[in-house]
Amino acid sequence: MAQGETSAKAACVLELETGRVLFAFNENSRLPMASTTKVMTALLAIENGSPGDSVTCSANAYGVPGTTIYLTEGETLTLREMLLGLMLVSGNDAAVAIAEHIGGSVGQFVAMMNARARELGAVNTHFANPHGLPDDTHVTTALDLARIARAAMQNEEFRTLVSTTDTQIPWAGRSHPRQLHNKNRLLTSYPGATGVKTGYTSRAGRCLVFGASRDGMELVGVVLGCPDWFDEAERLLDGCFDTYTMTRLLGPLESAGSIAVTGGRKESVSLCLMRELCVPLAEGESAQIVLDVPQSVAAPVYPGMHIGTASLVVGSQVLAQSEVVVSERVDSKKLTLDVRRVMRRWIWLSP
Repeated sequence: MAQGETSAKAACVLELETGRVLFAFNENSRLPMASTTKVMTALLAIENGSPGDSVTCSANAYGVPGTTIYLTEGETLTLREMLLGLMLVSGNDAAVAIAEHIGGSVGQFVAMMNARARELGAVNTHFANPHGLPDDTHVTTALDLARIARAAMQNEEFRTLVSTTDTQIPWAGRSHPRQLHNKNRLLTSYPGATGVKTGYTSRAGRCLVFGASRDGMELVGVVLGCPDWFDEAERLLDGCFDTYTMTRLLGPLESAGSIAVTGGRKESVSLCLMRELCVPLAEGESAQIVLDVPQSVAAPVYPGMHIGTASLVVGSQVLAQSEVVVSERVDSKKLTLDVRRVMRRWIWLSP
């Protein structure tokens, strides 16, 4: 699809497995992100906590402005229940309670958010809080946020969380539980939708992190400052699904070539990959697999023995890699001769 055709201030769509950028517009512009911030909040909570952890609402969490799940000071929920309130209805009070539980304080948790962003290559992102309320220093880019969302969607617990449409959690002091309905309309309007998070402030405008899967290809995308956020997300998803096809290049146990064997009972040994290599390609595009393996290996060699790396390359970009291993056994000539000598001596010495 044509790049740059979007109603958003910035947008980016990635293929989940390889991280290949399929659509981008102003993808490196630093912009506010509103409650899409909570993608990182939830990811860190899942990575550093346990679903059954008891999380208590402090006075600080109770007093946070904006969207809320109406926690009362001293109220305790499990971490999983707090995360549902965080991601389905965007509770800012849940965000602070989670941050204090995981980080010890909001400030410490924010430091964790920024460190994790750097690990994921989100180098133009700076978090100032765990919820996304306006702050001049609280910014991301469409590309950075897509990379963060890609990492989050590779976590099964996170995927389950953000694909939940409706649920309920306890409500202390009430005769009925809290009813939670996911604000992400795509989960019910777009076939194959997988999540992930809405966000809105007057400064950031409408922001959306979205995902969907179709025909063996899964996408994750971001629109920032987008007035028709859900419609635009659907249009971008359709455009990328129509333009790109997930293409399988080589799978495990299939021959990845061979290399010479020195001192072996065979002159060469077959190689294979440890994982399948696939990539989204548009019509007319091509990809290649580049092997980084030695020219030869000394016998003996055994099935599964690491021998190098295979890289899937489109243009000059490496999009995926796999370990390359030996797929068969080749014994050493010397070992065979030594065994024969031992056997002959044993027979000669026998009575």
